[in-house]
Amino acid sequence: MADVIRVPSAKIALSTASVYPERTPDAFELAARLGYDGVEIMVGADPVSQDIDVIERLSEHYELPVLAIHAPCLLVTQRVWGRDPWAKLVKAQKAAERLGASTVVVHPPFRWQREYARDFETGLARMREETGVTFAVENMFPLKARGNDVVPYSPDWNPTDYDFPHVTLDLSHTAVSGTDAMEMATKLGDRLAHLHLADGLGVTNKDEHLVPGRGNQPCAPMLERLAKSGYGGLVVLEINTRKAASRTERIDDLAEALAFARLYLAAAR
Repeated sequence: MADVIRVPSAKIALSTASVYPERTPDAFELAARLGYDGVEIMVGADPVSQDIDVIERLSEHYELPVLAIHAPCLLVTQRVWGRDPWAKLVKAQKAAERLGASTVVVHPPFRWQREYARDFETGLARMREETGVTFAVENMFPLKARGNDVVPYSPDWNPTDYDFPHVTLDLSHTAVSGTDAMEMATKLGDRLAHLHLADGLGVTNKDEHLVPGRGNQPCAPMLERLAKSGYGGLVVLEINTRKAASRTERIDDLAEALAFARLYLAAAR
């Protein structure tokens, strides 16, 4: 009997960060042109990414849904949407609700955000009671300083062993941390709600976000595993194209990443 190809319901989105140094409107244009199912908005320095009115108009214009919001959690976005981390999450929640996005991606707190870090787990639990939006805490990685690992996050860079019902698994981050991504997925089980698909070599402390297949992370086995398990979360291509020699090369990278995801997300049984 011939194998039956089973394609899961998981949608494949493009992170707007993947087109940098181009901007959010360019991400919508390229995602629509290449056939992505939607976009994840990386709220950052680009003023358009912060403006939900404009995002809504872009979504309508390109007939492309916003599937997730990445809250402004990076060091370089500490002042985006204000300085209060809880206010940022509330704003991300409201944006997701208005745009019809299912998920808000959030990083663990920084250690110096002591009050926020202390209440992070209970605060997220409280917010879950008030909304249908999923808050998916992303795995990060330790930093290197004088040969030692420095963990700038609290409770940790790795959310696996904490009471977070929903987690984002980022395969570029597993490369940097030297973590076994497949083992992490096993530990997470049904808590794995969101996948940032990218690759990495893990030979430096650099978060590379390579096109899937260009590093040593188990990008293909991960997608095959999710397909066989009936994964219903999002697969988001979050790759780095800033060094592309031309826009054509950037488009080729984005197309290759999408083709990779579509290929391995179809599992034979």
